[in-house]
Amino acid sequence: MIILKTDEEIAIMAKAGQIARECLLRLGAMVRPGIRTIELDRAAEEFIRSKGALPTFKGLYGFPATICTSKNEVVVHGVPGDTVLEEGDIIAIDVGATYQGFVGDTAATFPVGKVSPEALKLIDVTREALERGIEQAVVGVHVGDIGHAIEGYVKQHGFSVVKDYAGHGVGRSMHESPTVPNFGRPGRGPVLRKGMVIAIEPMVNAGRSEVVTFPDMHVVTRDGSWSAHFEHTVAITEKGPVRLTVV
Repeated sequence: MIILKTDEEIAIMAKAGQIARECLLRLGAMVRPGIRTIELDRAAEEFIRSKGALPTFKGLYGFPATICTSKNEVVVHGVPGDTVLEEGDIIAIDVGATYQGFVGDTAATFPVGKVSPEALKLIDVTREALERGIEQAVVGVHVGDIGHAIEGYVKQHGFSVVKDYAGHGVGRSMHESPTVPNFGRPGRGPVLRKGMVIAIEPMVNAGRSEVVTFPDMHVVTRDGSWSAHFEHTVAITEKGPVRLTVV
């Protein structure tokens, strides 16, 4: 069942999104060679709680941390720990904050120091793919149009989208209906309606689309290629898509 949100609920979600996004940007500024991912996680939890919010991911499906830190070939759900970031790495950070019962969910991929042109291209294409998806998030359009726009752009640049994981509805729960894949056919899937709130999140691999999921939930590319991830929480309104995860 797709749960529509009132304008008042969307306003609360915007506050949750602002907290999550500000946290993400602060963490991005901390990314540097030599930092451990657990240091990013601790900073995230401290910041989120200081804003009167709760870390959405902590304890969700047994996940032990506040954020997901996914380096290089890790696609999503990387668990923060003693992993040290090194010059030339890329790191995707996914942040969720729950404020007054509603979730804000956002992610971005950051270069660690100086990275290769290929890594920068992967980051840039994934970021733009998110924008292409958001452009489609208007009343009356189908979910398949979002995925079609994302995958079409990604393929133009020789990359592939992950098909085993997808975006999703967001609200009082982290994951609600509908599922929002990063591939699809125009005119297929649920129709977007005013009051829907969705997380659009391209996960783009430099190589093939296939992935492997480990028992601790972290996901890696099957072929070892690097992967990037960007995400915004978006409200569907009569005036067009509204990003809720902005500062």
